[in-house]
Amino acid sequence: MYPPELVNPMKAELADKGFSSLESVEAVDAAIAQKGATLIVLNSVCGCAAGSMRPAVLASLDHSKLPGQLATSFAGVDKDAVERVRKHTLPYPPSSPSVALFVDGKLAHMVERHHIEGNTADALADHLKAVYDQYC
Repeated sequence: MYPPELVNPMKAELADKGFSSLESVEAVDAAIAQKGATLIVLNSVCGCAAGSMRPAVLASLDHSKLPGQLATSFAGVDKDAVERVRKHTLPYPPSSPSVALFVDGKLAHMVERHHIEGNTADALADHLKAVYDQYC
């Protein structure tokens, strides 16, 4: 588990833009069960989360079509919640950071860590916008 003073600023980057924090199994299940599109970001302390993933996710919100619900859980902090998200993203292997889009309770699209590493925030944001166009 990471200390709160380390992760709180990283959590705040998304929370300040309207992402709800999923910190329990029940919260994850309720978020995924929502009708419509739900974006769940598995946040992380790694460099690719800070340099590409979080900036990309935030930039993707400047778009005409968006998921109706934005949520996040933090790997290494929200252990049970992250494990539950990962169950919902099977058959994809555990990955953090990652971004999952659920539509009407079903996984519609997954962006894994290997898609994030080495990509620019702009490229990832453009990819997410295309995903929103398709599913939202």
